[in-house]
Amino acid sequence: MARTDRVARTALVVLCAAVFLDSMDLSLMGVALPAIGRDLSLPESLLQWLMSGYAVAYGGFLLLGGRIADLFGRRRVFLTSLAIFAAASLAGGLLSEGWPLVLTRVVKGVAAALTAPAALSLITTTFAEGAPRNRALGVYSLAGATGYTAGLIASGLLAEISWRLVFFLPVPVAALVLAAAPLALPRDVRPQRTRGGFDAAGAVAVTGGVLLLVFALTERNWPAGVVAVALLGGFVLIERGRPSPLVPLEVFRSGTVGAANLAALTWACATIGWQFVTVLYLQQVLGYTALATGLGIVPMGLAIVVTANLAGRLISRWGLGRVAAAGMLVQGAGILLFLRAGATGDYLTVLLPALVVHGVGNGLSFPSLNIAAVAGLPDARQGLASGLVTSSVQIGAGVGVAVLAAVLPLGGPPLAGYRLAFLVAGGFSLLGAVVAAYGLRARRPAAVPID
Repeated sequence: MARTDRVARTALVVLCAAVFLDSMDLSLMGVALPAIGRDLSLPESLLQWLMSGYAVAYGGFLLLGGRIADLFGRRRVFLTSLAIFAAASLAGGLLSEGWPLVLTRVVKGVAAALTAPAALSLITTTFAEGAPRNRALGVYSLAGATGYTAGLIASGLLAEISWRLVFFLPVPVAALVLAAAPLALPRDVRPQRTRGGFDAAGAVAVTGGVLLLVFALTERNWPAGVVAVALLGGFVLIERGRPSPLVPLEVFRSGTVGAANLAALTWACATIGWQFVTVLYLQQVLGYTALATGLGIVPMGLAIVVTANLAGRLISRWGLGRVAAAGMLVQGAGILLFLRAGATGDYLTVLLPALVVHGVGNGLSFPSLNIAAVAGLPDARQGLASGLVTSSVQIGAGVGVAVLAAVLPLGGPPLAGYRLAFLVAGGFSLLGAVVAAYGLRARRPAAVPID
């Protein structure tokens, strides 16, 4: 039994290293964009695709990635997609042309969309539902939070030397994971053949719909949004008539899946949108450098890490609904505290308390929503459920950034625009708290023993 526990813990470390890598890559690019633009003489219209190309591909292919992991083997998909991620990172560091550089980011987004649900479903099938799984998912969320914070700091440091190091940094991390993963991860069980084969029509409809939806929100392209809605509506009709659908619609009637995904979407609208606006505020209003911005956000990252480490025990005592709702409320309070910030916002008395409060709420809510999204489902549906919740987060990130970017100019003077954006982000968080309080209230995981 001791050896089994040791193998499971080793597998958890490997899988958490992968989510650390994905999260780090999300934050690595943002701070380095000005340096890339100056060195390669790239216009801002192209630079933004180094961010949005990754996000669009990530969000668009996540749902398909979860299903692929279920059908073709989670271990196989995890290793293959991580190798592609590393190769694309290496290629990006060697290129000096704009659109080929963007293409590497799109490839990395697709690879991450396959890696993330495979990793999360490997965790949920390795650890039994209840206390062991809650602890494992808490560590998984903690790794993601740590990776995001590390990316902010590393980006500022590396960009001072060369922006190419931002592309190269994920390569050795991915290589270490690829070396350890075959020894730590369980071999795939041969998937059962399903009547009706692979749902190609559903896969094309949902992937195309999500890609166009994120593109429409990012570029404010409403014709693309209309086509996206039509594709997603067609996807629902396709799934209803398929004997082996890509997404069995009844999964949304299982436990807390539907509410967890809706709350996760609003969570990302709030926190990712808020982070986008906050970085602009720190650099454009307060005059922070890229490195100072990354270091200034570190206390928030530490608060997330500490709180996420405690979330599993709190969930076992209070239930998913209460912890998730409380986390969203606290996160919203941290966002709204930024309304106190002005043209010379003092870091110690104004910014630091808001960052820490936000981090505490973030660390409580994110693990709760991840657990709720996969709770009560059989192993055969874990990859699908993992892909759904991760896709909800990525789509929410796209929606949040697009909405808050559109809100910024509406406030008139710059500071008024930032305050309006903070209000909207806080509203997203409060909406998520309501969804969590009512949609997750019936679910209480098994108690976690106190060591």
